[in-house]
Amino acid sequence: MVGSALCRRLADSDCQILTADRRELDLCDSAAVSDFFATHRPDSVIFAAAKVGGIVANNTYPVEFLSQNVIMSIAAINAAFQSGVKRFLFLGSTCIYPRNCPQPIREESLLTGPLEPTNEAYALAKISGLKLCEYYRRQHGVMFHSAMPTNLYGPGDNYHPEHSHVLPALIRRFHEAKMESLPSVTIWGTGSPRREFLFVDDLADALVHLCTQADPPSWVNVGTGIDQTILELAHMVARTVGYEGEILTDASRPDGTPVKCTDVSLLHSTGWNHKVALADGLAKTYQCFLTETGAGNLRSV
Repeated sequence: MVGSALCRRLADSDCQILTADRRELDLCDSAAVSDFFATHRPDSVIFAAAKVGGIVANNTYPVEFLSQNVIMSIAAINAAFQSGVKRFLFLGSTCIYPRNCPQPIREESLLTGPLEPTNEAYALAKISGLKLCEYYRRQHGVMFHSAMPTNLYGPGDNYHPEHSHVLPALIRRFHEAKMESLPSVTIWGTGSPRREFLFVDDLADALVHLCTQADPPSWVNVGTGIDQTILELAHMVARTVGYEGEILTDASRPDGTPVKCTDVSLLHSTGWNHKVALADGLAKTYQCFLTETGAGNLRSV
Protein backbone atom coordinates (compact mmCIF):
# COMPACT_ATOMS: atom_id res chain seq x y z
CA MET A 1 0.00 0.00 0.00
CA VAL A 2 2.71 2.49 0.99
CA GLY A 3 5.05 1.51 -1.84
CA SER A 4 2.30 1.99 -4.43
CA ALA A 5 1.43 5.39 -2.98
CA LEU A 6 5.08 6.42 -3.17
CA CYS A 7 5.24 5.37 -6.82
CA ARG A 8 2.13 7.47 -7.53
CA ARG A 9 3.67 10.45 -5.75
CA LEU A 10 7.01 10.15 -7.59
CA ALA A 11 5.57 9.33 -11.01
CA ASP A 12 6.09 12.85 -12.36
CA SER A 13 9.29 13.57 -10.47
CA ASP A 14 12.70 13.88 -12.08
CA CYS A 15 14.09 10.64 -10.68
CA GLN A 16 14.43 7.00 -11.54
CA ILE A 17 12.23 4.83 -9.34
CA LEU A 18 13.66 1.46 -8.39
CA THR A 19 11.33 -1.06 -6.73
CA ALA A 20 11.59 -4.68 -5.63
CA ASP A 21 8.68 -6.80 -4.45
CA ARG A 22 8.94 -10.04 -2.49
CA ARG A 23 9.05 -12.13 -5.66
CA GLU A 24 12.22 -10.36 -6.79
CA LEU A 25 13.97 -9.90 -3.46
CA ASP A 26 13.69 -11.75 -0.15
CA LEU A 27 14.48 -9.05 2.40
CA CYS A 28 15.08 -11.72 5.04
CA ASP A 29 18.03 -12.97 2.97
CA SER A 30 20.88 -10.65 4.00
CA ALA A 31 23.17 -11.82 1.21
CA ALA A 32 20.51 -11.20 -1.43
CA VAL A 33 19.83 -7.75 0.01
CA SER A 34 23.54 -6.88 -0.08
CA ASP A 35 23.78 -8.06 -3.68
CA PHE A 36 20.73 -5.99 -4.65
CA PHE A 37 22.18 -2.79 -3.18
CA ALA A 38 25.65 -3.47 -4.58
CA THR A 39 24.19 -4.03 -8.06
CA HIS A 40 21.76 -1.09 -8.23
CA ARG A 41 23.58 1.50 -6.06
CA PRO A 42 20.56 3.70 -5.27
CA ASP A 43 21.13 7.29 -4.14
CA SER A 44 18.18 7.33 -1.73
CA VAL A 45 16.07 4.61 -0.14
CA ILE A 46 12.62 4.78 1.44
CA PHE A 47 12.20 1.53 3.32
CA ALA A 48 8.46 0.78 3.35
CA ALA A 49 8.65 -3.01 3.61
CA ALA A 50 7.37 -4.79 6.73
CA LYS A 51 5.39 -7.73 7.98
CA VAL A 52 2.23 -6.00 9.17
CA GLY A 53 -1.19 -6.91 10.52
CA GLY A 54 -3.95 -5.97 12.92
CA ILE A 55 -4.20 -6.56 16.63
CA VAL A 56 -5.09 -10.26 16.33
CA ALA A 57 -2.25 -11.04 13.91
CA ASN A 58 0.27 -9.15 16.04
CA ASN A 59 -0.85 -10.89 19.21
CA THR A 60 -0.97 -14.36 17.61
CA TYR A 61 2.34 -14.35 15.72
CA PRO A 62 4.86 -12.32 17.81
CA VAL A 63 7.80 -14.51 16.72
CA GLU A 64 7.26 -13.69 13.05
CA PHE A 65 6.48 -10.03 13.68
CA LEU A 66 9.66 -9.52 15.69
CA SER A 67 12.12 -11.73 13.82
CA GLN A 68 11.12 -10.97 10.23
CA ASN A 69 10.90 -7.22 10.74
CA VAL A 70 14.22 -7.06 12.60
CA ILE A 71 16.00 -9.17 9.97
CA MET A 72 14.57 -7.13 7.05
CA SER A 73 15.40 -3.73 8.50
CA ILE A 74 18.90 -4.58 9.69
CA ALA A 75 19.78 -6.25 6.39
CA ALA A 76 18.59 -3.24 4.37
CA ILE A 77 20.14 -0.57 6.60
CA ASN A 78 23.52 -2.32 6.71
CA ALA A 79 23.51 -2.95 2.96
CA ALA A 80 22.57 0.67 2.29
CA PHE A 81 25.54 1.92 4.27
CA GLN A 82 27.93 -0.57 2.67
CA SER A 83 26.85 0.45 -0.84
CA GLY A 84 27.11 4.19 -0.21
CA VAL A 85 23.43 5.17 -0.10
CA LYS A 86 23.30 8.92 0.56
CA ARG A 87 19.90 8.95 2.28
CA PHE A 88 17.93 6.18 3.98
CA LEU A 89 14.42 6.89 5.29
CA PHE A 90 13.13 4.12 7.54
CA LEU A 91 9.39 3.68 8.01
CA GLY A 92 8.20 2.66 11.47
CA SER A 93 4.93 3.05 13.35
CA THR A 94 3.54 5.00 16.27
CA CYS A 95 3.17 1.69 18.12
CA ILE A 96 6.83 2.23 19.11
CA TYR A 97 5.65 4.52 21.90
CA PRO A 98 4.66 3.37 25.41
CA ARG A 99 1.11 2.17 25.96
CA ASN A 100 0.31 4.87 28.52
CA CYS A 101 2.51 7.75 27.40
CA PRO A 102 1.13 11.32 27.54
CA GLN A 103 -1.24 12.28 24.73
CA PRO A 104 -0.82 13.55 22.10
CA ILE A 105 2.34 11.48 21.60
CA ARG A 106 5.57 13.42 21.24
CA GLU A 107 8.75 11.93 19.78
CA GLU A 108 10.57 12.18 23.10
CA SER A 109 8.15 9.65 24.65
CA LEU A 110 10.11 6.84 22.98
CA LEU A 111 11.47 4.32 25.53
CA THR A 112 9.89 6.07 28.53
CA GLY A 113 7.59 3.18 29.53
CA PRO A 114 6.20 -0.30 28.75
CA LEU A 115 4.84 -1.02 25.29
CA GLU A 116 1.33 -2.20 24.42
CA PRO A 117 1.54 -6.01 24.92
CA THR A 118 -0.59 -6.91 21.87
CA ASN A 119 1.88 -5.35 19.42
CA GLU A 120 5.07 -5.35 21.48
CA ALA A 121 6.95 -7.59 19.05
CA TYR A 122 6.31 -5.34 16.06
CA ALA A 123 7.13 -2.24 18.11
CA LEU A 124 10.46 -3.69 19.26
CA ALA A 125 11.41 -4.46 15.66
CA LYS A 126 10.59 -0.94 14.54
CA ILE A 127 12.46 0.59 17.46
CA SER A 128 15.50 -1.48 16.43
CA GLY A 129 15.38 -0.10 12.89
CA LEU A 130 14.91 3.47 14.10
CA LYS A 131 17.82 3.18 16.52
CA LEU A 132 20.14 1.58 13.96
CA CYS A 133 19.48 4.51 11.61
CA GLU A 134 20.10 6.93 14.47
CA TYR A 135 23.36 5.21 15.36
CA TYR A 136 24.62 5.17 11.75
CA ARG A 137 23.89 8.88 11.51
CA ARG A 138 25.67 9.60 14.79
CA GLN A 139 28.68 7.32 14.22
CA HIS A 140 29.22 7.75 10.47
CA GLY A 141 27.53 11.05 9.62
CA VAL A 142 25.20 9.55 7.00
CA MET A 143 21.68 10.87 6.44
CA PHE A 144 19.77 7.90 7.83
CA HIS A 145 16.50 8.94 9.51
CA SER A 146 13.02 7.62 10.30
CA ALA A 147 9.33 8.48 10.01
CA MET A 148 6.69 7.08 12.37
CA PRO A 149 3.27 7.15 10.65
CA THR A 150 0.02 6.76 12.51
CA ASN A 151 -2.65 4.24 11.36
CA LEU A 152 -2.71 4.19 7.57
CA TYR A 153 -5.49 3.45 5.08
CA GLY A 154 -6.14 3.85 1.39
CA PRO A 155 -5.85 2.14 -2.03
CA GLY A 156 -4.16 -1.26 -1.93
CA ASP A 157 -4.88 -1.98 1.73
CA ASN A 158 -5.15 -5.55 3.07
CA TYR A 159 -8.73 -6.70 3.69
CA HIS A 160 -8.03 -10.06 5.35
CA PRO A 161 -11.11 -10.90 7.50
CA GLU A 162 -9.03 -11.72 10.61
CA HIS A 163 -5.56 -10.19 10.25
CA SER A 164 -6.19 -6.79 8.66
CA HIS A 165 -6.01 -3.43 10.41
CA VAL A 166 -9.13 -1.92 11.90
CA LEU A 167 -10.21 0.40 9.09
CA PRO A 168 -10.03 -2.06 6.17
CA ALA A 169 -11.61 -4.69 8.41
CA LEU A 170 -14.54 -2.35 9.06
CA ILE A 171 -14.92 -1.47 5.38
CA ARG A 172 -15.11 -5.14 4.42
CA ARG A 173 -17.43 -6.05 7.29
CA PHE A 174 -19.92 -3.25 6.60
CA HIS A 175 -19.82 -3.81 2.85
CA GLU A 176 -20.58 -7.52 3.26
CA ALA A 177 -23.32 -6.75 5.79
CA LYS A 178 -24.89 -4.34 3.30
CA MET A 179 -24.71 -6.87 0.47
CA GLU A 180 -26.26 -9.58 2.68
CA SER A 181 -28.82 -7.23 4.29
CA LEU A 182 -27.64 -8.19 7.78
CA PRO A 183 -29.51 -6.47 10.65
CA SER A 184 -26.35 -5.74 12.67
CA VAL A 185 -22.56 -5.63 12.57
CA THR A 186 -20.38 -6.40 15.59
CA ILE A 187 -17.06 -4.59 15.96
CA TRP A 188 -14.20 -5.96 18.04
CA GLY A 189 -13.58 -4.51 21.49
CA THR A 190 -15.56 -1.93 23.43
CA GLY A 191 -15.37 0.73 20.73
CA SER A 192 -13.90 3.20 23.23
CA PRO A 193 -10.18 3.31 22.18
CA ARG A 194 -9.26 6.45 20.29
CA ARG A 195 -7.27 6.23 17.06
CA GLU A 196 -5.86 8.57 14.44
CA PHE A 197 -5.87 7.76 10.71
CA LEU A 198 -3.78 9.05 7.81
CA PHE A 199 -4.57 8.60 4.12
CA VAL A 200 -1.67 6.75 2.49
CA ASP A 201 -1.17 9.32 -0.27
CA ASP A 202 -0.66 11.96 2.42
CA LEU A 203 2.02 9.74 3.94
CA ALA A 204 3.75 9.38 0.56
CA ASP A 205 3.78 13.15 0.18
CA ALA A 206 5.21 13.57 3.70
CA LEU A 207 7.98 11.05 3.01
CA VAL A 208 9.02 12.79 -0.19
CA HIS A 209 8.97 16.07 1.73
CA LEU A 210 11.24 14.62 4.44
CA CYS A 211 13.66 13.41 1.78
CA THR A 212 14.12 17.03 0.66
CA GLN A 213 15.11 18.23 4.15
CA ALA A 214 18.80 18.95 4.65
CA ASP A 215 18.70 18.19 8.37
CA PRO A 216 15.51 16.25 9.22
CA PRO A 217 14.76 14.95 12.73
CA SER A 218 16.21 11.53 13.56
CA TRP A 219 12.61 10.36 13.78
CA VAL A 220 9.38 12.25 13.35
CA ASN A 221 5.68 11.47 13.75
CA VAL A 222 3.58 11.56 10.58
CA GLY A 223 -0.14 11.97 11.13
CA THR A 224 -3.06 14.35 11.34
CA GLY A 225 -3.15 14.99 15.08
CA ILE A 226 -6.90 14.25 14.99
CA ASP A 227 -8.42 11.14 16.59
CA GLN A 228 -11.82 9.53 17.17
CA THR A 229 -13.14 6.48 18.97
CA ILE A 230 -13.36 3.18 17.14
CA LEU A 231 -17.14 3.31 17.54
CA GLU A 232 -17.22 6.75 15.94
CA LEU A 233 -15.05 5.40 13.14
CA ALA A 234 -17.42 2.46 12.68
CA HIS A 235 -20.35 4.84 12.21
CA MET A 236 -18.31 6.86 9.67
CA VAL A 237 -17.51 3.71 7.70
CA ALA A 238 -21.13 2.57 7.84
CA ARG A 239 -22.28 5.90 6.40
CA THR A 240 -19.61 5.74 3.69
CA VAL A 241 -20.62 2.21 2.69
CA GLY A 242 -24.34 2.90 2.99
CA TYR A 243 -25.04 0.36 5.72
CA GLU A 244 -28.06 1.25 7.90
CA GLY A 245 -28.19 -1.64 10.40
CA GLU A 246 -27.26 -1.70 14.08
CA ILE A 247 -23.65 -1.48 15.25
CA LEU A 248 -22.75 -3.68 18.25
CA THR A 249 -19.52 -4.10 20.23
CA ASP A 250 -17.78 -7.26 21.49
CA ALA A 251 -15.90 -6.57 24.72
CA SER A 252 -14.41 -10.10 24.68
CA ARG A 253 -12.06 -8.93 21.90
CA PRO A 254 -8.94 -6.89 22.84
CA ASP A 255 -9.02 -3.10 22.70
CA GLY A 256 -5.29 -2.49 22.53
CA THR A 257 -3.85 0.87 23.56
CA PRO A 258 -6.60 3.08 25.07
CA VAL A 259 -5.59 6.26 23.23
CA LYS A 260 -3.09 6.81 20.42
CA CYS A 261 -2.91 10.24 18.83
CA THR A 262 0.28 11.89 17.62
CA ASP A 263 1.67 15.32 18.25
CA VAL A 264 2.68 16.39 14.74
CA SER A 265 4.10 19.79 15.64
CA LEU A 266 7.66 18.69 14.81
CA LEU A 267 6.62 17.65 11.29
CA HIS A 268 4.58 20.85 10.88
CA SER A 269 7.69 22.84 11.79
CA THR A 270 9.38 21.44 8.66
CA GLY A 271 6.59 22.87 6.49
CA TRP A 272 4.32 19.86 5.90
CA ASN A 273 0.62 19.33 6.77
CA HIS A 274 -1.83 16.60 5.78
CA LYS A 275 -4.37 17.40 3.05
CA VAL A 276 -6.98 14.59 3.03
CA ALA A 277 -9.73 14.69 5.67
CA LEU A 278 -10.86 11.33 7.04
CA ALA A 279 -14.35 11.50 5.49
CA ASP A 280 -12.88 12.22 2.05
CA GLY A 281 -10.23 9.53 2.45
CA LEU A 282 -12.85 6.96 3.45
CA ALA A 283 -14.89 7.74 0.33
CA LYS A 284 -11.83 7.36 -1.91
CA THR A 285 -10.81 4.15 -0.17
CA TYR A 286 -14.26 2.58 -0.47
CA GLN A 287 -14.36 3.35 -4.18
CA CYS A 288 -10.97 1.65 -4.55
CA PHE A 289 -12.30 -1.31 -2.53
CA LEU A 290 -15.23 -1.65 -4.95
CA THR A 291 -12.90 -1.39 -7.96
CA GLU A 292 -10.47 -3.95 -6.55
CA THR A 293 -13.33 -6.29 -5.62
CA GLY A 294 -14.89 -6.00 -9.07
CA ALA A 295 -11.54 -6.71 -10.75
CA GLY A 296 -10.91 -9.72 -8.48
CA ASN A 297 -7.64 -8.33 -7.12
CA LEU A 298 -8.67 -7.30 -3.60
CA ARG A 299 -5.73 -7.84 -1.23
CA SER A 300 -6.81 -10.27 1.50
CA VAL A 301 -3.83 -12.44 2.43
